[in-house]
Amino acid sequence: MILEGKTLAKQIRAPLQERADVVRKKLGRPICLCALGSSQDYAARLYLQKEVEAAQKIGIETHVFDLDGQTSPVGFCKAVKELAKYAQTDAVLIPRPLPPHLAQSDFADYLNPRQDIDGMSIANAGRMFLCKTWQEIENLPGFVPCTAMAVMRLLDFHHIDLQGKEVVVIGRSSTVGRPLAHLLSCKNATVKLCHSYTDLPRAVQSADIICSAAGTPGLLKTGWLKKGSTVIDISTNWNNNTLCGDANAQELEAAGISYSPVPGGVGPVTLAVLLENIILSGERKI
Repeated sequence: MILEGKTLAKQIRAPLQERADVVRKKLGRPICLCALGSSQDYAARLYLQKEVEAAQKIGIETHVFDLDGQTSPVGFCKAVKELAKYAQTDAVLIPRPLPPHLAQSDFADYLNPRQDIDGMSIANAGRMFLCKTWQEIENLPGFVPCTAMAVMRLLDFHHIDLQGKEVVVIGRSSTVGRPLAHLLSCKNATVKLCHSYTDLPRAVQSADIICSAAGTPGLLKTGWLKKGSTVIDISTNWNNNTLCGDANAQELEAAGISYSPVPGGVGPVTLAVLLENIILSGERKI
């Protein structure tokens, strides 16, 4: 089975234009998204442009501020603080990867959790990791990382039961791997979090579901996986000028393993969740 994400993304996005119009009328202005994006990473810049254009199409006012090699950690944190104080900032987006000297800064300390639509702030991350059940996740006043939530929405849409299942998450980033592992545990899955020091063939051999966010084309071998397992391929890699994930889709299909394609799987759902969170930030301000 192919766990495509385009149908779900379309469902999520369908009511957003109307919701944005309601917020605009009540606030007397459009919802305002401010993005701090690095101009050094070409792929990240392209994704940010796609996100901004999608937001503009549903009536979101957008402002993009460039980060580059000349931006100091102090200047970056100051910019985040200024956005948090600006009364008309409803949503703040900081696409990653950031330049290394900025990624190690304390910018997350200064994000306003009500504007932090990708769940990076200390408050939002802390609240999420304090949750034990999915009901608690759903009742959070803030936001959780969009890609991690997109995976959960995709699994639910395709009726993949998580309770009691053995799930492997490959990749321990603060943006995808670690939050996803926690969300899966809140759905009562037994989760194994893997990284570059993990014996991967051994780790995945008994897994019911494998969520791969390593960013390495060809990493996940079909021969490692048990029959009937499901692969959620989260990575977007460029290999020989072709967009691909961490697994070979043709090999997975030939082996009868269910999988989410790249492109067309988690990616469109992530963008839809991001847009939904932008709208939600405006609705909560009302």
